[in-house]
Amino acid sequence: MAAFFVLQKNYLYVIINSMKIEINVPSELSEIPLHKYQKFLRIVDKNIDDPNADRFVSMKMIEIFCDFPKELIFDYRIKDITGITDVLTKMFEKRPELVRTFKLGDTEFGFIPNLEDMTFGEYVDLDTYIGDWQNIHRAMGVLYRPITAKIKDKYTIEKYRGDAYLDAMVNTPMDAVLSSVVFFYNLGIDLQNVILDSLEGREREIYQQYLTSIGNGAGTMPYIYSVTETLQRLNRSLV
Repeated sequence: MAAFFVLQKNYLYVIINSMKIEINVPSELSEIPLHKYQKFLRIVDKNIDDPNADRFVSMKMIEIFCDFPKELIFDYRIKDITGITDVLTKMFEKRPELVRTFKLGDTEFGFIPNLEDMTFGEYVDLDTYIGDWQNIHRAMGVLYRPITAKIKDKYTIEKYRGDAYLDAMVNTPMDAVLSSVVFFYNLGIDLQNVILDSLEGREREIYQQYLTSIGNGAGTMPYIYSVTETLQRLNRSLV
């Protein structure tokens, strides 16, 4: 069953024996919500020690990211599956610039405009969850909040309310997630110093104790899971 691919209007069409089958293969990180990425990582983690799991993980990747029934994937040749995973691999190789705003439904979310205004509580929640992929939507709830007023590229956002938007943040587009994680990772110690300088008295003392407890900033250097290497390995194993 031979297949080739045609990209039209953000959809990748698979042509099999002159019959067009529509498979929505995302080509941009913005098309993938965080919860799908988290689901795929759970599959990878469960099978990471199984040398025979590559084909299963590849099928789950297509099923999750393309919303395509797994049972239909068995009808494709390995070569055809590799073609789809190659598209996904190239997408995850992209390193997007910091995404400052995005929409979820009718609500526009904005990246925290002034990091110097970040409270100690916000920073602790951000630093706690930004390195934990299964809870990283909690970190996104610190970095991105509904925009309350906007003039051109300037805006204000809602006050941080903890778990208020957790249900929404699992749908954060992956370009926003990855770009903000890299941004915060690179910011590192500089952000700690900004917060430290803004605190006084007891708050400053508590924050210094917190920094000591996480190893003088080690907590701000989260482990960034690279799905690109996983996809490249899957492609090599399927050839």
